[in-house]
Amino acid sequence: MTLEYLIPSLHRSLRSHLEPGIWPAGTELGPDNDLVVGGVSLRRVAADFGTPSYVLDEAQVRQRCRDYRAALPDMEIAYASKALLTKAVARWVREEGLSLDVCSAGELAVARAVDFPAERIILHGNAKTPEDLKAAVGYGVGRVVLDSFDEIEQLGALARYPQQVLVRVTPGVDGHTHKAIATGVEDQKFGFSLASGAAAEAVRRVLGQPNLHLAGLHCHIGSQIGRVAGFELAARRMVGLLAAIRDEHGIVLPQLNIGGGHAVAYLPGEEEFDLQGFAARIRCAVNYECSARALPVPRLVVEPGRSLVARAGVTLYRVVVVKDVPGVRTFVAVDGGMSDNLRPSLYGSRYAVRMFGRPSLAAPRTVTVVGRHCEAGDIIAKDVQLPGDIHSGDLLAVPCSGAYHHSLASNYNLVGRPPVIAVADGRYRPVIRRETDEDVLARDLG
Repeated sequence: MTLEYLIPSLHRSLRSHLEPGIWPAGTELGPDNDLVVGGVSLRRVAADFGTPSYVLDEAQVRQRCRDYRAALPDMEIAYASKALLTKAVARWVREEGLSLDVCSAGELAVARAVDFPAERIILHGNAKTPEDLKAAVGYGVGRVVLDSFDEIEQLGALARYPQQVLVRVTPGVDGHTHKAIATGVEDQKFGFSLASGAAAEAVRRVLGQPNLHLAGLHCHIGSQIGRVAGFELAARRMVGLLAAIRDEHGIVLPQLNIGGGHAVAYLPGEEEFDLQGFAARIRCAVNYECSARALPVPRLVVEPGRSLVARAGVTLYRVVVVKDVPGVRTFVAVDGGMSDNLRPSLYGSRYAVRMFGRPSLAAPRTVTVVGRHCEAGDIIAKDVQLPGDIHSGDLLAVPCSGAYHHSLASNYNLVGRPPVIAVADGRYRPVIRRETDEDVLARDLG
């Protein structure tokens, strides 16, 4: 039993402060235990737009873009839009001077809708369809990252003029993350293996395509990477390949894209990614390796996604059922779940949860917050502390839910996907509307 349980007044004091490091900067506690993000009452958002809803703090997204530009002024920063892409987000990223990484014709369509500069777009994907490649060629995207021998031939045949490309390399670096999001090791679907010689062969084949222009190399070691050492090792190995290409083909490639995957703190006390340390160590490693091989230092590109938008998001739910299973646990079931947050089911990800919208003097109890879907694994947050008087109708907020929530959302159980509500300077507006039953039925042709 903790001191907080023994002294209820201490509990009230603790709950009067927001958990550090996981809410959008500037989030405040309002009257009657309301939450205020971007100057907007979240209780008001829930009343006007219903639950579940995604709330997105525009200022937080813009500030993170600026943080990266300040830390990496000599590098190109390309937002990995698979984390969260809407027309509003694409517009913010464009206005902050970043480039954009897209992975499909659909993501490219969003970029086109806001006139995102084609030369600042990078197309990714381990299995790009002909439609993806045609869309990229049609819009004139700046670079295509090639991921297979088939793709080299397909893009070479489609390109109408020398298309700038990068070869994606698997550098054999373990990012020490969940196996489902580890992309730098050999046994996975992305890229050409450095160790096997496949990467060198891919370079040869690209150089044999008259309509492809090899601009550089790309690598990515995974997502939620907390240690800079993995990026440093990958960069060193990639410079080694640049030198080998120079020696074999007599060309110096001007770009080196070292990917993204920078870790984000989802729970209080978790460490933030050391962006300043990353900047210093990557520059040092690349400069040293290039000097040792008499290579010009390439233009470096990084691709942060989650680290730009995760903390900007807060998901709002309403409690539907509180169910006590004596001697086992208490379940707090909400009106959303794995259809709007797949990450706990997919990766075992953990989240903080906070009740808001009314005051409570009740001592906390340990509960598991679950969703409404027909899966035992439909869990939002396991073994979290909520007020002991939590009941049906209460509002819950889940912070740090801006990345891979809207973008992974589904219609499981034919539940409509939530809206995305942007907040800024005391104003709020839907940038993605709620999906209705009519939307779901519109695709069913009977």
